[in-house]
This record gives sequence, C-alpha cells and structure tokens, in this order.
Amino acid sequence: MSAPERTAVRPPTATLALKPWQQFTLLGALSMFAPLSTDMYLPALPSVAHDLSASAAAVTLTLTTSLIGLGAGQLLAGPLSDAFGRRRPVLVGLAIYTVASVLCALAPDVWTLAVMRLIQGAAGAAGIVISRAVVSDLYSGIAAARYFARLMIVMGLAPILAPVIGGQLLHFTDWRGVFLVLAGIGALLGLVSWRALGETLPPQARGGKGVATMFGVLRMLVRDRRFMGLTVCFAVCFGAVFAYISGSPFVIEDIFGLSPQLFGLLFGLNAVGLVAASQLGGRLVASLGAQRLLTIGVASITAAGTGLMVAVLAHAGLAAVEVCFFAVISSFGLVAPNATALALAPYPHVAGSASALIGLTQFFLGAAVAPLVGVAGNHSAVPTASVILVLVFVAVAVLAFTMRRIAIPAPAPVVY
Repeated sequence: MSAPERTAVRPPTATLALKPWQQFTLLGALSMFAPLSTDMYLPALPSVAHDLSASAAAVTLTLTTSLIGLGAGQLLAGPLSDAFGRRRPVLVGLAIYTVASVLCALAPDVWTLAVMRLIQGAAGAAGIVISRAVVSDLYSGIAAARYFARLMIVMGLAPILAPVIGGQLLHFTDWRGVFLVLAGIGALLGLVSWRALGETLPPQARGGKGVATMFGVLRMLVRDRRFMGLTVCFAVCFGAVFAYISGSPFVIEDIFGLSPQLFGLLFGLNAVGLVAASQLGGRLVASLGAQRLLTIGVASITAAGTGLMVAVLAHAGLAAVEVCFFAVISSFGLVAPNATALALAPYPHVAGSASALIGLTQFFLGAAVAPLVGVAGNHSAVPTASVILVLVFVAVAVLAFTMRRIAIPAPAPVVY
C-alpha cells in the first residue's frame, strides 16, 4: 500500500457544515456520552440514596442499567447507521437521550430511575458508535489513527471534568438538576447535529444486512481464544475501574466524610493519572512494545488492588486509600490501549465489529460488578476493595493463559 493510501482523507458525500475544529468538537462531544452520563452524577449518589429512600446497592443499580444500555445500544446503533446512514440514527438517539434524561430527573423511585438510565444509556450509545463511524467515513490509515488518538484525549478529559462539574452543580441544585443539565446537553448536541452534521455514508455504500453480517463476524471473533483472552483481560480491568467508580462516592463521602465537591476533585485527579499513563504508554510503545506495556499495566493494577485491600483492612486512612485508587486508575491507562491494539491487530477489516464486542464485554462486566460494591451498605469499603482485588487477579490469570497466543497472527479470513 502506498503512502498516500495509508494517509488518505476521503471526501464526504455531504460536506459537514463545520470548520475542522468545530467538527472535532462535535464528534468529541458525541463520543463523550459514556463518561458524561456515568460520571456527572457520581457525587450525587449518596443524596440519590437518601432522597429516594434506597440502599447503596439499589442506587448503584442505576449505574448498572446505564452500562447495559451503553453496551447493548452499540450493537443496535452500528448496524442501523450502516443501513440508514449516520445522520438519522444519531439524531434519533440524541432525541431519545434528551427525553430519557428529563424522565430521570422526574423519577419518583430508584427503580424508575434505573429503567430510565437503561434507555438513556442505549440512546447515548448512538453518539459513541456513530462518531467513530463518521471518522471512518472521512479518513483512512494514518489520518484516521491520528483523529482517533485526538478523540481519546477528549474522552480522557470527560471523566476528569464530569464529576467536578457534577459536584459544582450540587452547590446550586440537587441530583435531579444534574439530569436536567444532561438533557440540555443532549438537546444542544441534537440541534447542532441537525443543523451542521452532514451525511458521510453515501446510499450506494449502505448495506441492508448489517445485523446479520455483524452476528456472523461476532461468531468468528468469539471462537478466537486469543482475541477473547485479551478482551476479557481488558474487561475485568475495566470492571475493577468501574468498581472504583461506583463505590468511591460512598467510600470518600460517607466513610471519610468529604464533600461532593472534594470527591469530584479527587476523582478528577485520578483521571489525570489515567490520561498521563496512557500518554506515557504511547511514547514508550515503540521501544517496549504493546505486549510488555500490557503486562506492566496488569502487574501494576494487581499491586494497586492488593494495596487497597491491605489499606482498608488496616484502617490506614484516606491518604493510603486514595493513593491506591490513583494507582488502580492510572494502571488502566496502560492496560486499555495496549489490550485493544493487540486484540484488533489481526482484524483490520472487521475492526468495527471487534470494537463493538470489546465494548459490549466491557460495559456488561462493569454493569455486573457495580451492585456488588454496595452489598455492605455505605459503612464499609471492604466490598469495593474485595471486588477490585478479585477482578485484578482474574486479569492476571487470563493474561497468563493468553500470553502464548498473544503474538499477532496473520489477518483471519472473514466468513459471513
């Protein structure tokens, strides 16, 4: 393949009515739905439990249903955008997201909130999937890789800013107001997308068998033990991170007595560690290789999870617990990009379906572990530390089993 082909920029079928920086901002905002929807109301979790007379486990269920929606919605939105183009599915998704966010704000009990979060997550998944699809429509090769790398920076900033914004909003409103703000964001993005986002997939390139094709590819991927090993390793490490996400508000606010605003700052600090580690890994991958960086990341997150359990059982205090939280989140910055790169390398022609399977496994595992951190209520950090410890040791076992298969094979034939 020639250099121009590797760096090609494809002309859009309908010009995006945006300058390049505006286009990047819009696509970045669409890709931020997962952390935005998940993290902005984290500082308000204890007040949700109080206002709705619900247990900590019941409130964390609203995180679970959101993740289920985000995972399942990707499998729906992707084929729909292949069949009907990018513009209509993303506009429908934004409209549903806006309405669901308003209904979250009006929820009379935690079970209604959980259902609305499921719908909100599924609708938000359209933005995640289709923003990537638009980039793939417009760019290829190195140009696409660079654009995706820039979007990763935006996605890294989202978990830093979202809980901080959520904590500051609680100065002026309650948790219901946070969901109204999310509704406003959805409405604004819907308006901007309707006015400015052009169609990037021409009718002749659309397929009417997107769902059937997708399931054929997924069957092939599930049979690949190397791919599934890397996918599970990535997912269980994300599960450890999500155990921190769902459990840390109760640990930091209820057990150690910090305010929602201070929790938001600590959460943002940990997210800075994740971004810094991922950028450091990006600089070192050429010299160390993705496999070695993945191994370092898994070893580091395992050490951090072990340290967290020791700190909790020894009643070592907030500083020790926060250091371990920081190490867990930072280590994931080495695990996520390298596990993903190694898993996708043999499948360049079905990277979208492979990415969807990785995302589905990631979000569903996160959904499964979220309620576990609240089984002891909001008076003990042991459940959060225990879930993280179990998951990181599973990651070690899965990676050890997968190591002999981790060498990148030739691209596998695709049979539909």
